[in-house]
Amino acid sequence: MAGKTWAELSPQQQRLVIAGVVVESVLKAVALADLARRPAAQVRGPKPMWALLLTLSNSLGVAPVIYWLYGRRREG
Repeated sequence: MAGKTWAELSPQQQRLVIAGVVVESVLKAVALADLARRPAAQVRGPKPMWALLLTLSNSLGVAPVIYWLYGRRREG
């Protein structure tokens, strides 16, 4: 089953796709910035694994949320 091309999408569908891409990009950028600044002792698992997961996955925002909820250790 073939999907629609960009031109076949309605303007509303095109805006929705663009909004999704922007949200995904912002979530990934914020998570990667936090990962880069956070000491390895405050990250659950290896930092390179998280960096790969965050950059290579097309997750609709799921990978950054998983990092924020489970990948970081509590400070203090």
